Parts: sequence; C-alpha cells; structure tokens
Amino acid sequence: MNKVIKQLRDFPSIEELLQHKKISEALAPIPRPLAVILVRESVAAAKKTFSSGKEEVSLQKLVNRIIGDIETHRRRRIGRVINATGVVVHTNLGRAPLSTSLFDSIKETVTGYGNIEFELQTGVRGGRGGACEQYLALLSEAERATVVNNCAAALFVTLNTFANRKNVIISRGELVQIGGGFRIPDILKKSGAKLHEIGTTNITKLKDYEAAIDERTGLILKVHQSNFVQRGFTEGVALKELVSLGKKHQVMVVNDLGSGVFVPTREVLGYAEPTVQQSVRDGADVTCFSGDKMLGGCQAGLIVGKAPLVDKIKKNPLFRTVRADKIVFSMLERLLSYYLDGTWQKEIKLWALLTIPESELYKRGKAVLKEAGNPSGVSVEATKAYVGGGALPESNIPSVGIVFSKELKAVDLISKFRNQTVPIIGRIDDDRFILDLKAVDAEDLPLIRQAITEILP
Repeated sequence: MNKVIKQLRDFPSIEELLQHKKISEALAPIPRPLAVILVRESVAAAKKTFSSGKEEVSLQKLVNRIIGDIETHRRRRIGRVINATGVVVHTNLGRAPLSTSLFDSIKETVTGYGNIEFELQTGVRGGRGGACEQYLALLSEAERATVVNNCAAALFVTLNTFANRKNVIISRGELVQIGGGFRIPDILKKSGAKLHEIGTTNITKLKDYEAAIDERTGLILKVHQSNFVQRGFTEGVALKELVSLGKKHQVMVVNDLGSGVFVPTREVLGYAEPTVQQSVRDGADVTCFSGDKMLGGCQAGLIVGKAPLVDKIKKNPLFRTVRADKIVFSMLERLLSYYLDGTWQKEIKLWALLTIPESELYKRGKAVLKEAGNPSGVSVEATKAYVGGGALPESNIPSVGIVFSKELKAVDLISKFRNQTVPIIGRIDDDRFILDLKAVDAEDLPLIRQAITEILP
C-alpha cells in the first residue's frame, strides 16, 4: 500500500478504491452516487498534485486523502453539537434549542397523518393551523394571527399586501441588516413597496413622519433595533405616537419586532425587551416577529394584528408561497400552550437554560474538572453569556465557564474541541479558551469531561 505512484496509469480505478476496506467503511453512511463523486473528486485532485510534480503520491497517501475528504463531507451534514459559546440563541447552531419533551409531544402528529387541513366535525377541508392561530391571537391579545415560514417572509407578505407600488415611511435609524446579509431596504423593495426614508441615522422626530405622509403613502413601518444599540445623541419616535399619527392621517402602522418575546425579560435577563402584547396594546395594526428566537420554538414568522388586515394578508396569493407546514404548526401549537398555561419557564428549553442559577453552573463546572483529574491550567470562573439571535445585544447574562489558561493555546484548543465526535463549540476571550456552561445540557457534561481528558496532556 506504500507503493509510490510513478505515472498516471498507476492510479487505481474508482471502483477499486470504492471497494477498499477503509474507504468503504468511511463511505458506509453515504449514498453510492455521492460516494462515487467524492472518490472521483479526490482522485482528480491527487492527479493534479501528481502532474504538477509538487508532491510525491503514494497509494497510502491517496487512501488517506480520500478518507479525509469523506470526513470533511460528513462534517458538513447537519449533526449534533454542544454549544459552549455562551450564546444561547446561536444563529449558526440552530437558534433556539428545543426540548425533547416538546419534540416527543408532536411526534405522532408529524410522522403520520393529521387533521392539519381537515375539519373533523364536518368532514370537509379546513384552514391550516386554526388552533395555533387562535392560541397566538389569544396570547398576543390581538384580534387575529397567522403564521408563515420566517420573519422576513412575514414582513415581505405584509408589505406586498398593503404597500405594493406605494411608499413605506421608515426612519433611517431603523434600516437594519439582519442575519445572512439580508437588509430591510432590500426586502422592502422586493415586496413592491417604495422606500421613503426619513430623519437621520441618529435622530428621527414625529414631524419627520408627518411631513412624509401623502396620497402615495401605503404605511408607516417601525423596525425594532433588536441586533444593535444606538447611544449618545439619539432620538426616536415611540410606537404609540406613530399609531396616533397614523389614525390622524388614516395610515396603518406595521411594527417589525424581529425576535419578539411574550414574557417580561427584566427579572431573568436584566433588560426589558418590548413584548408582542405591548405592541398590540400600543395600537400597531400589524406586528411581525420570529418563532425561533426569544419565543423558543422552530423557524417561523408570526403575524398578529387587526382581524381585517390579517385576513387580507392570508388572501394574498403570495401567502401560499411562504406558508408553514404541519411540523411548524404542530410545534407552535404546543409551544404557545406552554405560555398560555404558565409552564413556559419549565417546558421551553430556551427559558429553562436562561434561568439556571450561577450556583448550579459552578457546581457542574467543578464536578467536570474533578472527574477530569483537575488538570493544570484549567479553572471554573464567572463569565458573561448572551441571549443571541439578534435579541438583547447589550444584555450579558451572568454565567460560569471552564476556562483554559493562555499557556494552553486557545487557537489549538478551539479546533481540537470542535473536532470531537460530538463537536464542542467554545469561544476565545482575552486569548483564553472558554467552555461557557450557560447553554450546555447537563447530560452533555460527561462528553466535555471526556474531551478535556483526551485533549489535555
């Protein structure tokens, strides 16, 4: 197997390599058509290296290269990771975590047939997600509610319904960019609406809104600055004031809350994020927000507001292109019931994690290090965690982390922990590697202990 390849025809055939014991074992979970492509691409790259004369190629190196490429592909597939970053709603790691009990509770509904669009009493076709929409309206204190596949879609279909070829008045200080590089102005323009910017980046007054209203105005849009904070010489206009202005000129007001939250956050997080209920009480005609951030559920865009307006959104032909499926409706229905019956802090994993006391995290961290033999240069210290997901950008949460000294080389550690069988994703702060315990499940602590034992000398 260590034979050196001297000419191109010495390369084994693709079929020979597919039958190689180690390669076939590595390819076991991969469909054969894709396996053929992976091996062919690896061989092509090896032949290119060989032809350039930059590196000697042996059969053993070729096999190792193919297995490495297979592993790279495997790690691209969605799999479980341990979130030790300290960011609880981590956009890159799936946003809000879901509890096993929540997932188990909807298993029968989503794996088999269900009455997602069927009226059991009459035996005729029904509307999709009726109970979920009822729960959502009740919880938000709105007249009507509906669900689409994400918050950007919620804003898009709302703008298209009420402001197609019309002006949408928005403060320059609220022209935010959301995750993935998407910008509110771009979404607005694609909806058919015309952007009418007012004020400046830091100062927008009520008179700016009023001066912009004319016969071409479709609506006033307020966007919550959920993923950044302005400080210093700033001034904005409260939603209540915009609603009063809208009523005066018969112009509707849409409030995009971004993350959106149903419960007071000051006690738990030390910061008061505006709630969905407050938006409704302040008179917003339509309010949009996400389902997979501060709500603690799956990806969805939630729309609540005045009954005639929400009904009109649902009649828009574009609504079908952004509607949610049975998995989303089933999960949201159960999730919303937790808020309604007051069990959200226990049953919704996001809130269960956010409310774990520091004393418990200290206890967990100390136990992990004790079981790992109290390795030198590793300690349990107070840290700062964050909600994440574009919510509460300045609200850090007291947390506890397993902290590795600078001498242990944070750059090497972050890679080694990430390359575990179950990847452990930590962070680097002040040249020290940290495994923050705020978002780590108790059942995953043995995996962290095992990784520490294997990685540290």
